[in-house]
Amino acid sequence: MILAATIANSLVALIGAVTLGWSAKTLDRILHILVGFSAGALLAGAFFHLLAESLEEMPAMEAFYLVFAGFILFFILERFLHWHHCHEGKCDVHAFSYLILFGDAIHNFVDGLIIAASFLVNAGVGFVTTLAVISHELPQELGNFGVLVYGGFDRKKALLYNLLAQMTSIIGGIAGFFFLGTGGLAMYLLPFAAGGFIYIGASDLIPELHKQPSMKKAMGAFVSFLTGIAFMIAIKLFLGV
Repeated sequence: MILAATIANSLVALIGAVTLGWSAKTLDRILHILVGFSAGALLAGAFFHLLAESLEEMPAMEAFYLVFAGFILFFILERFLHWHHCHEGKCDVHAFSYLILFGDAIHNFVDGLIIAASFLVNAGVGFVTTLAVISHELPQELGNFGVLVYGGFDRKKALLYNLLAQMTSIIGGIAGFFFLGTGGLAMYLLPFAAGGFIYIGASDLIPELHKQPSMKKAMGAFVSFLTGIAFMIAIKLFLGV
C-alpha cells in the first residue's frame, strides 16, 4: 500500500502534460500565473506546513537553525549553478530551475516518509494522508512545471525532470517503512527544505513577478501569488496537514 500510494503521488508530476498540446503563445500567456502561484505555494508551504510541523517536534531555535542552513545552502548552490551555466553571459536554463527540482526532491522524500508512517498506523490513516498529500501536490507541481518552462526547459524535459524529482517520494516511502518511521531524518529535513523553499520563493520567483511589463499581467501574477498562499492555508485548516 505504501508503494502504491507513493507511486500515485509521483504521477502527480505529469499534470504538466495537459500543456503539451498548447501553442507556445498560449503557454507564454499563463506562465506568469503559474510562477505567481508557485511562489505563493512555496512560501506558504514552507511556513504553514514544513516549519509549523517541525516546531511541533523540535525546539524552535533548532528548527530555525536548520531553516537558515537550508536557505544558505540554496544560496550557495544557486551561485555555483549560475557560475557553471551562465558564466559566459548566456543562460539558457536559469539556476532557480535546478534549485526548485532539488528542493522539491527533498520535500517529496519527506512526503514519502510521512505516507509510510501513516500506513504503519493503519490503512485508513494512510489513505487519508495520501489524498491530503496529493491534493497539496497537484497545484504545486503544475506551478513547478511552469517555473521550469519559464526558467528555460522545454516542456518535455520539464515534465521528465519534474517526474524524477517527484519520484523521491517512493524512496522516502521505502525508507520510512524499513528504517525511519515518523521521526529521525524526516523531522530534520522539514525545516531544511522550508529554508530552501523560502529562498526560491523570495529570491528567485517573486523578483520574476516584478518583471511583468503590463499592469494587467502584474495584477494577474499577484492574484495567483495570493491564490497559492490561500490554497496552502486552506489545506492546513481543512485537512490538517
